[in-house]
Amino acid sequence: MAGLIRFDQEDIVNDVQKVVTSTWSDNTNNLQVAYTSSAQALLGSATSSGAHYIEVYHLATTQSVQYAVAYGHKNGSGSLDFTNDVGAYGNSPSKNIYNQYRQLVFGDEASNFTFNDYTPDDIYVINVNRARYKHNLKPGTLDLRLSGSSTLTTLHLTDDSLTQTGSSTITNIGRQFNIVSGSLGVRLGSNLTQVTNSGSYGLFYPDAGFIILNPAAVDHYIDGLVPGTSQNTANNNHQKLFNHISGGGYFILDSEEKVSSQFYFARAKNGEFNYTTNPSFVDINGNVNIDSFIDNPTTYITTIGLYNDSGDLVAVAKLSQPVTKDFTKEALIRVKLDY
Repeated sequence: MAGLIRFDQEDIVNDVQKVVTSTWSDNTNNLQVAYTSSAQALLGSATSSGAHYIEVYHLATTQSVQYAVAYGHKNGSGSLDFTNDVGAYGNSPSKNIYNQYRQLVFGDEASNFTFNDYTPDDIYVINVNRARYKHNLKPGTLDLRLSGSSTLTTLHLTDDSLTQTGSSTITNIGRQFNIVSGSLGVRLGSNLTQVTNSGSYGLFYPDAGFIILNPAAVDHYIDGLVPGTSQNTANNNHQKLFNHISGGGYFILDSEEKVSSQFYFARAKNGEFNYTTNPSFVDINGNVNIDSFIDNPTTYITTIGLYNDSGDLVAVAKLSQPVTKDFTKEALIRVKLDY
């Protein structure tokens, strides 16, 4: 048997492929029906998780969480203060949410969300559960529909990644695209701001897995999403957002994963690997058991072993069926490693 053979530079090839799958459970493409959990029913308690966000499930609450909805206000309006006392006014779940997301996006708690030159005091948030996607959400696949409360109007929302030919603003947490009226990454109309004096509909952060919506712009198109902004009052605005998403019954968003592969081309030339150390090949005296193998030995390649520079076996590749090898044959076997 030949000794270890070092791969030449041209024998090793690197490749990266993008794999796209549905974000939602059970390979569901369109999340049409959504459920909330009774465990989060304490919307009126300032210290409960339900006052901060509502988790949304697929099929039933025994399934995994698909995404969460939340409401943020930079002054803390629209939710109960944690402590009703001097110096604590305005410290509430809505203020926590606003501060959390501007810290993520801008890296500080002084910057405000601006939607095409319009800066509201509040935001709606749709945050996809981290377990639902791989590396990132795929731009151009978003198709979210929000229904009006008292009309048959439905707002179709997507990102503008295709309209902008993939270009984006880079933030503290990665790419930022605009949320616009349209579908599958294509903006409907020529203007980013489609609501006069209210800015654009929102922002999409595919690398961090969440959507920020501009309440003022969205409510101009569909009624019922204008947030309550009473101080120290549980207006439950995030429940309003969930109702409009559930009423729209249409939420498509794909997940994207980059799979890096390394290909090793293992070559067995005609004069190599024609003998074996298998004990059955020879008798106790070292003579070849099969006479025809004396002048024309034949082996069967079943496994490729990859070794490091220290001679340690680090990976093994098994062939689907043995490959016959003798002095009249050469073999080229491609080994693929994904990581």
